[in-house]
Amino acid sequence: MPDYDDHPVGAASAASARPGIVGARGPLTERQSKALLARIDTKPGDLGMLQRHLAIEQAVAESPLQAGNRTHLLRDGTATFQAMFAAIQGAKQQINLEYFIVEDIVSDGVHLGDLLVAKQEAGVAVNLIYDSYGSKGTPASFFAPLVQAGVKIVEFNPINPLDSRNGYALNARDHRKMLVVDGTLAIIGGVNLSSTYESNPSSIGPSPGAPALHWRDTDLQISGPAVAALQSLFLDHWRAQQGPAMDKVILSPVLHPMGDSVVHIIGSTPDHQVPRYYVTLLSSIRSAEKRVYLSAAYFVPTHQEMEDLVHAARRGVDVRLLLGDQSDSELALTVARSRYSDLLEAGVKIYETHGVMLHSKTIVIDGVWSVVGSSNFDHRSVLYNDEIDAVVLGSETAQELEAMFADDLRGASQIDPATWDKRPVLEQLDGVFWRLWQSML
Repeated sequence: MPDYDDHPVGAASAASARPGIVGARGPLTERQSKALLARIDTKPGDLGMLQRHLAIEQAVAESPLQAGNRTHLLRDGTATFQAMFAAIQGAKQQINLEYFIVEDIVSDGVHLGDLLVAKQEAGVAVNLIYDSYGSKGTPASFFAPLVQAGVKIVEFNPINPLDSRNGYALNARDHRKMLVVDGTLAIIGGVNLSSTYESNPSSIGPSPGAPALHWRDTDLQISGPAVAALQSLFLDHWRAQQGPAMDKVILSPVLHPMGDSVVHIIGSTPDHQVPRYYVTLLSSIRSAEKRVYLSAAYFVPTHQEMEDLVHAARRGVDVRLLLGDQSDSELALTVARSRYSDLLEAGVKIYETHGVMLHSKTIVIDGVWSVVGSSNFDHRSVLYNDEIDAVVLGSETAQELEAMFADDLRGASQIDPATWDKRPVLEQLDGVFWRLWQSML
């Protein structure tokens, strides 16, 4: 098993050429880059930080940063499903979906399965990748009408070894959540195609018999050149999993500028010596100058992640963590709380939500660097999962994400260091024990 805690993260990019920023007509010149920076910065004094974060992102990136995108944050399942269904309804050529959990979700009375069948029968090519483990509870009755209508489907790393076509890898999971329509519009983030996000009794609590909780999550809608990278990553997975021939393949659609956001799409897999998102994440935290606001569904940090958060707080950066007081993984919650004392001692501010199931995976740094995606702040996202994340450089998205973070804090309580240190000894020992198994969480 790779040990990323001991890997010199900065060395991964030192020998590689800087991809730079790419616009609709190719790489931007220095003059064009400066003009772009001036447009995407909206606060006096932020331009220097934006330039420095952009330079660091270019240095560690293994793929180009794409200019000319329009981005829009989507809060929770209702807004995400409405945006997804609208995008699918408007599809003209191709619909590509890749999700850890796939169920027959409902939005405004419309079932996903019925919508996909209708689009396929109308001549739009529909392709679906779902994770075998994540969707193990989805009945065959959901997939049967799709297959009958001609929808192409790939089961990622089947649990049953007899069904595997690409080598058996039970622990390697496709944790991505993304929709790509016509190669021009995409939605990615933490929201699964799951009924847990619907406002109905089928939503689940943190344990059997517990009251249903509202699932708090965040997605990002992207229009513009960056969507091509998502389309490419979907097709790479399709080929790697030996998916059937597609009816239509949109390889390189002409993507015109739609906005001013610079977006870096990162597709991480265990096949990479060091996961690309992990390198970007650590580099950004290490370069933080003013603030780091992090929302995490499962906070099981690696040694390097812990060190970087602690060091950032000690050098005066305002580091705030928004975590859940309930979880569908009690072990992850126990391990997370076992880390609180060290973080609090360093000056990190920790807040726990109440009455919601926090599933959001977002980070915003210095009001200019943001990320929304599927990667959790845990070992599994580093070691085992295929993930998809979007880094957005610019003040507009960062300010929107900071406002969302501030709104979430209003429904949370800050952990008091003095009170926390007085919690029961058995509770403290329980956390230390389960940290021995944290690489599996």
